[in-house]
Amino acid sequence: MGRVKMNNGKAKHLIVISYDAFSEDNWEKASRLPNLSRLIENGVSSTKLKSVYPTLTYVVHTTMMTGVYPDKHGIYHNNPLQPFVREEDQAWFWFRKDIKVPTVYEALKKHRMKSAAILWPVTGKASIRYNMPEIKAIGRENQALKILKNGNPFYCMRLERKFGKIRKGIEQPYLDDFTVMCGTDTILEKKPELLMIHFIDLDDAKHHYGTDSAEIDQVLLRMDERIGKMMAAVLEAGISEETVFMVLGDHGQKNVRYKVRLNQLLKEDGLIFEKNGKLHWRAYLQSTGGSAYLHVKEDDEEAKGRALRIIQTAAEEERLGIEKIYTEEELKAFHAFPVSGCMLEAKMGFSFDDSLTGPLVTDLKEENKTYATHGYSPEKSEYNCCFVVSGKGIRKGYQLGEIHMVDIAPTIASILGVEFGSCDGRVLEEVFLNN
Repeated sequence: MGRVKMNNGKAKHLIVISYDAFSEDNWEKASRLPNLSRLIENGVSSTKLKSVYPTLTYVVHTTMMTGVYPDKHGIYHNNPLQPFVREEDQAWFWFRKDIKVPTVYEALKKHRMKSAAILWPVTGKASIRYNMPEIKAIGRENQALKILKNGNPFYCMRLERKFGKIRKGIEQPYLDDFTVMCGTDTILEKKPELLMIHFIDLDDAKHHYGTDSAEIDQVLLRMDERIGKMMAAVLEAGISEETVFMVLGDHGQKNVRYKVRLNQLLKEDGLIFEKNGKLHWRAYLQSTGGSAYLHVKEDDEEAKGRALRIIQTAAEEERLGIEKIYTEEELKAFHAFPVSGCMLEAKMGFSFDDSLTGPLVTDLKEENKTYATHGYSPEKSEYNCCFVVSGKGIRKGYQLGEIHMVDIAPTIASILGVEFGSCDGRVLEEVFLNN
């Protein structure tokens, strides 16, 4: 457990760029591009940033901001459990109230320092001075109104008026092009002490085209240009001598050939059933893509026993892609959120899907489809994230070994000189000059 005490800070401004899905397999190409390479040469980097379990965006970003693992912060998935609701219609963990522990941006507020966040996960109604949260309208909700209601309305309206025409819904590259314009404008107009900005282009491309497609190379180029625009804005704002940049990935992705729908086995056994025209469940597998939580109705030990037997039998079938069934004790070692004390890990080339329709196993290669996903254990090979920190008070041209996602929040606090309470991570003291 670490605790960050008040110090003078290393820099007045910190820009945290979440480069979603930026993992070690992208490092060779990305690190040679002009803007990121400049940050690397003038800073500290690592290709061994270890994520948390499961490796889902909202789970990881919450750890980045709190310095604790999911078992403490409570964001265990992108989505709260919503059985039988289509993925596109599901609510997400959009709101700050769902986080059970303090955040680093709240520590800044106590010191009367300004934070800004642009499309940063789990920040709906957060106490961030300039906040455009990542949030989506579902059902009959209005997208613009939902953002205004849960972010800073005047800030959001201003950015929407200036740059809204760039965006085409969530389609890329337009969404990240909009995001970077919002980011550069915020640097120039607001000069916040902490700016958190979330880019999604790489994650989207990997999901759709796989991890090793030509499209990925194009995204890496676009992302380097966006980083360059942020750097140029800092220079134009006249704060470059007092600024640190932190660029980091949240998870990797793995190519998938087989999608497996294990809830169909629970349905066959009657643990998922229809009654009065509606679906009900006693046990349900909530997929993360690369893993799945077993949910069981409270105090239904009989259902839990039956579900575990079904899962254990399924694990003996090669084609169902179950690499490991984690017990409660093993999940404690991962600091994973204890949903029911059972979690399934998929084999390489496999992913899990909640759906009750379609075949039990789909071979995507036979259907001529490419797909990649995440949610796997952070221990998977070649699955670490990339990390770069560069600027005032930071060592130059230094490479770190293994570091952990829980180290990000305390290091942010230390860079900006604010006190941060106890957490699971440590300050990465070795990145600073004179250490």
